[in-house]
Amino acid sequence: MHFSNLEQAALRLNELYEQLEVKRWGRVWTTQEVALGFMGDVGDLAKLIQAHVGVRTIEDHRAKLGHELSDCLWSIIVLANKCGIDLEAEFVRNTREISEYVSGELAK
Repeated sequence: MHFSNLEQAALRLNELYEQLEVKRWGRVWTTQEVALGFMGDVGDLAKLIQAHVGVRTIEDHRAKLGHELSDCLWSIIVLANKCGIDLEAEFVRNTREISEYVSGELAK
């Protein structure tokens, strides 16, 4: 699947969530609230990583790890969209710059 397909799927899901938020709370989550939800997901991810390396016990952690990684990716895509960031372009630019830096350090 191409990044643009992932992005479209994430944003369609966000539209559904926003409809549910309006139904339940009378408004959509703010960007700050989405970011806070993401922080909670990152905390859950950290615990699952601990289980994956054997320092915490969580039943069925491998399946839960995949789910949580997906939740985090969804949040990042939604946050980038809400902030007007072209995440694909930024990822390509950033990884290119870091690769050039690391390659230069390795060549020393």
